[in-house]
Amino acid sequence: MKWYVVASLLTVLTSSQGILTTLSQSNGKYKYDYATVPFLAEVFKLLVSSFLLWRECQGVPPPKMTTEWRSVRLYPIPSIIYLIHNNVQFATLTYVDTSTYQIMGNLKIVTTGILFRLFLKKKLSNLQWMAIVLLAVGTTTSQVKGCGEASCDSLFSFPIQGYMLGILSACLSALAGVYTEFLMKKNNDSLYWQNVQLYTFGAIFNMARLVLDDFRGGFEKGPWWQRLLNGYSITTWLVVLNLGSTGLLVSWLMKYADNIVKVYSTSMAMLLTMLFLGIVICMLSLHMYFAPPSMLVDLPLTAKATPEHLVEVSVDRRTDS
Repeated sequence: MKWYVVASLLTVLTSSQGILTTLSQSNGKYKYDYATVPFLAEVFKLLVSSFLLWRECQGVPPPKMTTEWRSVRLYPIPSIIYLIHNNVQFATLTYVDTSTYQIMGNLKIVTTGILFRLFLKKKLSNLQWMAIVLLAVGTTTSQVKGCGEASCDSLFSFPIQGYMLGILSACLSALAGVYTEFLMKKNNDSLYWQNVQLYTFGAIFNMARLVLDDFRGGFEKGPWWQRLLNGYSITTWLVVLNLGSTGLLVSWLMKYADNIVKVYSTSMAMLLTMLFLGIVICMLSLHMYFAPPSMLVDLPLTAKATPEHLVEVSVDRRTDS
């Protein structure tokens, strides 16, 4: 499979994540515990990778699998980095709003290039650096509203802690991606064997998060395994499958392409999402404008009954006089 096919699939899946997540809400709220979604996504990736590894082991020659502890002990590190990143992300959002956080998140495009050079020892040409900076500027300007609006001034009105945490969050995100690529390419092990190790630790850390939430909440809603699927709908399962499939595609890109390709895919996904939402809103507006009133307002019966009733009353009054 060519890398650009995988990158295209990743773009489509990433662009639909926000839409599916929004559709999974009911009246603006989650009926399910959203912390269970990444856990089930990790389990899904682990099951798929285990099945593919089993199939690969049936062939000749068998796949290469390094089982030495010196190699295996490196695989929990990405999960630890992502765990720290999630907590930093939560802390950042206590100081800044969502739009400002998304704009600061574009720093990971440049930090990915820097870490790409430092850790993987891959030198980028001046033209490639210009392309990365141009991508970061383009994605940022697509998110910033008009400078004449008050919201534009609010981008620089938050406490300094928020901006520092936002920069740290972007660096952690880039670090996790680059380190994962380092693990994938440091030997010739089977991709599926490497995925099994990554997703095993990922499932363990996500399960630990659910257990910690139980202790924080005093087990008011019961243990996590009893409420694991509470409130799940078809859309929620689509979110799980989307996250799981996205992770599998990212691991393929890490093994056979690089982080820069992943950055371009996620950036294109953001632009595609904005374009798709804009088209949907315009079509909805067009439909509402030209739709007959009877399709939008249910008033035919009351509108007819009320005048008839008034006429009869007025006739009775004239007869009595």
